[in-house]
Amino acid sequence: EAQLQASGGGLVQAGGSLRLSCETSGLTFDDYSLGWFRQTPGMEREGVSCIDRVAGRTDYSDSVKGRFTISRDNAKNRVYLQMNNLRPEDTAVYYCAASISSSGFDVDVYDYWGNGTLVTVSS
Repeated sequence: EAQLQASGGGLVQAGGSLRLSCETSGLTFDDYSLGWFRQTPGMEREGVSCIDRVAGRTDYSDSVKGRFTISRDNAKNRVYLQMNNLRPEDTAVYYCAASISSSGFDVDVYDYWGNGTLVTVSS
């Protein structure tokens, strides 16, 4: 059974950086596109960034473009999200997800989800 385990969240001041990591197991990592999503209480889960399985093409939401960088290490079966210049509005629980079919920000295309890791940005 596929499992995804996200880590790296924490408390940081505005302007600071964090690197999230998502370790996967039980799936053929190279076959999957990966995504990072975030969610705050009472809100829907929103896509932050994704990276496809074929050419490693990446995409970012407008709110994080230029500040966040997604990457994948196929040898380690991990996907990362480097978050720089963090803002209080980035505070959320962050989730990683894997999709066999496509990448993007539609939650319904993702087959597997990891646990969440909480990111808190203080002003």
